[in-house]
Amino acid sequence: MSSNTSQAALWLERSRLDGMVLGGVSYGIYLFLTVQTWIVVMQQPRYGGRSRRVLLFYIFITFALGTVSFAANAKYTEMIWIDLRDVPESPADLIENQMTYPINVLAISTAHIQEWFMQALLLHRCFVIWNWARWVTIPMITLYIAMIAISILVQIQASTGVVYYNIDVLLAYSCIEVGIGVIYTILVANRLLAMRSLMKQVTAQYDSSTYDTVIIIVVESAIPYSIFAVIFIVSFALHLNAITTICYLSVCQVQGIAQLFIILRVARGLTDPQDWSSRIAAAPTITVFSGFASDTTGKSNNESIARPEEAIV
Repeated sequence: MSSNTSQAALWLERSRLDGMVLGGVSYGIYLFLTVQTWIVVMQQPRYGGRSRRVLLFYIFITFALGTVSFAANAKYTEMIWIDLRDVPESPADLIENQMTYPINVLAISTAHIQEWFMQALLLHRCFVIWNWARWVTIPMITLYIAMIAISILVQIQASTGVVYYNIDVLLAYSCIEVGIGVIYTILVANRLLAMRSLMKQVTAQYDSSTYDTVIIIVVESAIPYSIFAVIFIVSFALHLNAITTICYLSVCQVQGIAQLFIILRVARGLTDPQDWSSRIAAAPTITVFSGFASDTTGKSNNESIARPEEAIV
């Protein structure tokens, strides 16, 4: 049976359906990790009342925003082939002009606000590890503010009904967001490696496995999202709309999974008090990411590192 629909239009339509399938899988993983993380945080005795509330609020608000974004994208995908089947536009046209429908503005807005919260958590971890050093906090906060400002511009443009693939500032937003994640990973890994080296110099028999584990957790959680986001950026810049669509429908869930992966791994690592008490006794400067408290045992602000005694996010 012949069709007058171009191959490019068919590819775009397939990408929307494939993107929603991938988005559904990633959302399922995100839901599973959210429930797991919530349970672990509730059961973790080391978390204080305020610390637990803050962390649970983060888990709840990011998941709620991600859920609204995913539900809006899923609803519009349904509308393309069912509710809007009798409109003059083809499914490919409806995909390209999706921002003319408020439900898609809702989807992109909630996704961006979710990303604000997730990036804020990254910055907080980084600042605590670096003891709020100005040369770290000022540039990172500047990037964060720039990211939010550009995000607002993206949402304003989206609300005017512009074609999603023509929102040029979206490229700048995505680059800054990925840049913050890469810089965070480098800063945290570098700091932990330096602290590990220092502890080995002070104590020849020091067990550095804690630092090694945290570094691995940070790098492992950053790689999947970074790769996914870079593919989105490259495809958006090259106007590969089909690939852009596939990535767009899953990128927020992938980022949320990466964040929960860190919290869950660290929280589970704290469930053995005997193991952690022995490590704390060996060195009072231990870093964790789902819970930490300022330690000044070394009498120096520069050596004040996080400890797994309180969960302050």
